[in-house]
Amino acid sequence: MKTTTYNLPCNIAQTLNIIGDRWTLLIIHEILIGNTTFSDIKRALDGISSNLLSDRLKYLESSELISSTLYSEHPPRYSYTLTKSGEDLEDVFNAMILWGKNNLEKCYKKLIHQKCNNEVDITYYCSHCNENVDDIVAVEAD
Repeated sequence: MKTTTYNLPCNIAQTLNIIGDRWTLLIIHEILIGNTTFSDIKRALDGISSNLLSDRLKYLESSELISSTLYSEHPPRYSYTLTKSGEDLEDVFNAMILWGKNNLEKCYKKLIHQKCNNEVDITYYCSHCNENVDDIVAVEAD
């Protein structure tokens, strides 16, 4: 199984231990957008080898980011869905889309509000104060 790359007491480092390998986030994103079978994912991710895709899918399942369902017994074929933990990565993808829009020379995607078709930004919300905030800081967890 996968070895720990970062042995640091840091949320970012520990998250990268799970999703930081090459192709991993792209595989999760493909499942998120509806490519749920091995062949769908392989077709969408030009350049990934079958062995690597298989290994990543097994690892993502053992990390409880995806689950698999057998849909054909002969030969065995599986459909993949995101767990709640995997679905929570959609916010990460959205942040990456916004970062790319603001920092890449060529922009491939943008986030829009479906109702009015205008671009959106990420905001932080404090449920205690019931307001959007911009004065956030990361602190040690209890």
